[in-house]
Amino acid sequence: MMKQPIVIGIAGGTGSGKTTVVNRLKEVVGNEVVTLTHDYYYKANEDKPFEVRSKMNYDHPYAFDTDMMVADIQTLKAGFAIEHPVYDFMNHTRAKETVHVEPKRVIIVEGILIFEHKSLRELLDMKIFVDTDADVRIIRRLVRDVKERGRSMDSVIEQYLTTVKIMHEEFVEPSKKHADIIVPEGGYNKVALSMIRDRIRTLLVEQ
Repeated sequence: MMKQPIVIGIAGGTGSGKTTVVNRLKEVVGNEVVTLTHDYYYKANEDKPFEVRSKMNYDHPYAFDTDMMVADIQTLKAGFAIEHPVYDFMNHTRAKETVHVEPKRVIIVEGILIFEHKSLRELLDMKIFVDTDADVRIIRRLVRDVKERGRSMDSVIEQYLTTVKIMHEEFVEPSKKHADIIVPEGGYNKVALSMIRDRIRTLLVEQ
């Protein structure tokens, strides 16, 4: 029988380097890790036309079906597999396919707003906030959205100024107070990452 999984939450602003931290931590546990990204759980909004969906605020907590994410984490912790949704960023809705995920020893939960939701927060055994300067974050987001999500540069900049920056200040930054560990400069902070890896190894032995 598998031991109770360890659930690690990694939050921080857009482009802060959360994914880099996730990849560094995955090196500790190898194949015994499941990664769930909050972005998977954007609401489908299938009842709305594309023009409306493309202009919605995707950095507000209401944009996510976080209750579904909570239920999926609870299912994995109970030792059962899940089918997590896939989000189509070009069409601003959920894709038809899902991804089958088997329970693992470690569950990493990543997203900008995961510490904002109380029920989700309470499932996390370790809460890490990646803290990176705003100018670095916007450049990283710009590169990601243009290269990986098929967005235009103008649309990314407009979205950042009209919603992303405002939502960061209203929801993301205040959620930092819930973190157990704050990591300046994300995946480039070797000292902090080393300490976190040691803590994970300890938790794996204890639980």
